[in-house]
Order: sequence, then C-alpha cells, then structure tokens
Amino acid sequence: MIKIAPSILASDFANLNSQLALVKNEGIDWLHIDIMDGHFVPNLTFGPGFVKAIKKMSGLFLDVHLMVEEPDFIIPRFREAGADLITVHVEAI
Repeated sequence: MIKIAPSILASDFANLNSQLALVKNEGIDWLHIDIMDGHFVPNLTFGPGFVKAIKKMSGLFLDVHLMVEEPDFIIPRFREAGADLITVHVEAI
C-alpha cells in the first residue's frame, strides 16, 4: 500500500485552513509534520501545540518526524498532541 503524506512545511500558513481542506478534498489522508529543534538540525519549526491544532483542524493521520535532540523526552508530548506515527533519528538517541 502506498501512502502520500504531503508536508505541512509546503503550506501557505496564512491560509492554513484552506490548505488543509484542499489536501482533504484531494483524498490525502496523511499529513507529514517535520519537527525541528534548532539543535539537532539548524532549523526550528513546531511544537506539540501545533500538532494538536492540526489534528483538531484536519482530523488527518499525522506522520510526525522528530529531528530533535533527546527525542525520548518529547515523544509522549507529541503522542498526546495527536501524532499517529512518530519517526526519530537513531543517532539522536
């Protein structure tokens, strides 16, 4: 089975509701969310509150990719926020 999970980073954040509706209307049922902490990788993105809001707004399956130092510490927070699949980097553990 092939699943397509477009990345939230490709969204127009000024129109996020309409972007999520577009994704759902196209039959996409997974959404990929890159979480970057500014340490493990140089970029900084979102936290658990954002994931919770996206879950509530979209109802989509959330594929959360943690590019963070010490992911063990924050995995429970993202799970509680609504992440359905969480991927971490082995070298961060």
